[in-house]
Amino acid sequence: MDKMTDTQIQENLKALPHWTYADGFLISTFQFNDFKECFSAMCRIAFECEKHGHHPDWSNRYNRLLIKLVTHDAQGVTQKDFDLAAAIEECMISKG
Repeated sequence: MDKMTDTQIQENLKALPHWTYADGFLISTFQFNDFKECFSAMCRIAFECEKHGHHPDWSNRYNRLLIKLVTHDAQGVTQKDFDLAAAIEECMISKG
C-alpha cells in the first residue's frame, strides 16, 4: 500500500471525527467508565485487528485507551490505517 500525502490524510479524516493525525500516526483516545470496560473494548478491537491483518500501537491506563495507527511497511499512513480506524469506530459505536 502506498503512503498517503498529508492532503489525502486530512481529506480522509473528515469521515473519522474521533481521529487526528500527529507525529506520523492516526491517533484516537477513548475513555471508559473503568478498567474492565476499557479492557473489554480492547478485546473487541483485537478481533477487528486480526480480521484486517493490521495491528495498532496502543496503550491503556485504567479507563483510557490510546490508539496509534501507521503502516510500518509503507513508513506512513495508508488506506489500511483508515480502514482499521473505521472498524474501530464501529466497535465503539456498537459497544452497547
